[in-house]
Amino acid sequence: MYSDQEHIVSAYDRDLEAIQALVMRMGGLVEAAILDSARALETRDVELAEKVRAGDRTVDELEVQINEECARTIAIRGPVSQDLRVLLTVFRLSGSLERVGDYAKNMAKRTSVLVEMRPLPGADSALRRMAREVQLMLKDTLDAYVRRDAELAEDVRQRDHDVDQMYNAIFREFLTFMMEDPRNITGCMHLHFIAKNIERMGDLVTNMAEQVIYLVTAKMPDDSRPKGDETPYMRAEASDDKGE
Repeated sequence: MYSDQEHIVSAYDRDLEAIQALVMRMGGLVEAAILDSARALETRDVELAEKVRAGDRTVDELEVQINEECARTIAIRGPVSQDLRVLLTVFRLSGSLERVGDYAKNMAKRTSVLVEMRPLPGADSALRRMAREVQLMLKDTLDAYVRRDAELAEDVRQRDHDVDQMYNAIFREFLTFMMEDPRNITGCMHLHFIAKNIERMGDLVTNMAEQVIYLVTAKMPDDSRPKGDETPYMRAEASDDKGE
């Protein structure tokens, strides 16, 4: 027979497993939203873009459910030390996932606008590659969380530099397009919003990887991660885009 303490531990483990399952479901939906929004942009698929926008509601609902379950578990179980770190990490992961989902939704919103504009050579495929890299970073971060793999999380953290470099290359390309033909300016500005949203997704995923490192080691990384964003004079507008 179970002792009372064994029963409490078993119930707590089940609570954590249920919460972790919700996080993984939320993460899977956000991964799909990243890829679908990039594909909708590249193919000018307004229907797929609308699917991404509609699906964001489920992501938001999962964040609320995860946070409620974490709060309930903390109140009932009174976790300490590593158990408390797990729940605090889940809070932060779900918050970051919700924000990444918002950026994917905003990418999808711009597809309906860009459908009316002439495409710029190579721009859509470059944005899709950048989004794919962020999606792979997110996948590895979620795997690192499940496996408690700090090395994999650190690898994700370092790869944020690659996303920044991709963003810089795309940004320079947009400048060239705008200087060559003023008719490209409006389209380039919309595409720049999208590129900046993807770059910020990469930052959020990197923050998630740092939370996994904290979960495993009980310490946040103490060295600055490499950053490659060379466009400080155009950073503000994408943050405004999040709330559309």
